[in-house]
Order: sequence, then structure tokens, then C-alpha cells
Amino acid sequence: MHVPDHFLDPQTSIATAAVALTAVVVATRHARRELPDDDRVPMAGLVATFVFAAQMLNFAVGDGTSGHLMGGVLAAVLVGPATAVLCLTAVLAVQALFFADGGVTALGTNVTLMAVVGVLVGWAVFRVAMRLAPRRPVAVPLAAALAALVSVPATALAFTGLYAVGGTAAVDLGAVAGSMLGWHSLIGVGEAAITLAAVAAVMWTRPDLVFGARPYVRTRAVAR
Repeated sequence: MHVPDHFLDPQTSIATAAVALTAVVVATRHARRELPDDDRVPMAGLVATFVFAAQMLNFAVGDGTSGHLMGGVLAAVLVGPATAVLCLTAVLAVQALFFADGGVTALGTNVTLMAVVGVLVGWAVFRVAMRLAPRRPVAVPLAAALAALVSVPATALAFTGLYAVGGTAAVDLGAVAGSMLGWHSLIGVGEAAITLAAVAAVMWTRPDLVFGARPYVRTRAVAR
């Protein structure tokens, strides 16, 4: 989903850059609470590395854009939503500056879409799913998979909205919407499967390191 340079007009790019900067500042303050001890800090680095590798596998969507696994929900569930915003922002910045994956002038747009919309929508779905699910270990990876499935097309829909406001390419809005939502609905299935497997693996070995499982871990500790 990396948006290239000049795909959106300057006004829209500046607006998304402002949103991205604000989100990073807010996330920096909240991330300190999500990583209170040294055990969880390396997890953030591992998550960022995994997301970086996953995002390097791109699928052509058309009209100058590309689709790929995002990793926002995976990061949010493992290390917390604020830390996930920072992880994805770092990944997107490295990709834009050193790998020409996503435009430098569109970095704010890409951060807004993948590090803000993708993470926050996914985290909201995860929280709702966890409230409705029984407090069992299996609920965490299943809720994460559902959140990943929803977050990818939601991010594609957000991009379509930005294109409707400030798109510069001579491409019909309906064609962009159909292409983005269609492809990213399929990509969402793949992301859900990977998120399910990754979260389940960590839950099996170290559930205490899974941010999204903290309420369950506390409850189990008290019960013991």
C-alpha cells in the first residue's frame, strides 16, 4: 500500500504529514507505559524487524500503488498500540529513505495510513473482540486475527478517501476503490493467518510478553 510521491496533491500530503507527526509525538509519550521493563524492549525491536521483512513482499495493485502485509495489528497486540505506531513509523521511514519503497514526500501519508489508521482500527477491533470472548489464551490470537482481517481493507478505504480529496492521477475513483478494497480484502486474509500464527506462538511460550494478553495473564496469576 505504499503511496508514491505526487500521487496526492501537496495540500493532502501536508495534512497527512501533520497527522503523522502528531500521532508519533503522542505515541512516544504513551509507549513508555507499554514497555515498563527491560524484558519487553527487545520485543519491540523484534516486531519492527519482522514487520520490515513482511512489508518488503509487495503485491502490485495497479495505478501506481502496491499492497503488502502491514503488521499493524501484530505489533499492537504484542507490544501495545503506541509502540506499534512507533515501530511501523520507523519501518516506513527506513523503506522510504533507503529502499525507495513509498515516496519521501508521501511518508506522512504512508505513516497515517499504515502506522495510525491500520494500528488504531485493528486495536479497536481487537479490544472489542476480547471483551466479547471468554478469557482463555486462545481468544488472544483469534481476536488478533479478526482485527488484522478488518484493519487491512479499513486502511485501503482510508486511502480511497484521501485519493477522493487530493488524488492527482487521472484514474476513476470507482476503479481505485474497487482495486484497493478488492486486493486488500484478500491481503487481509493472509495477514490474519500470519498474525494468528505469530501471536499464538508467542502466547504459547511467553504470554507475559504479549501486551494484548495482560488482562488474562493478571487474572491467571491472581487465580493461582
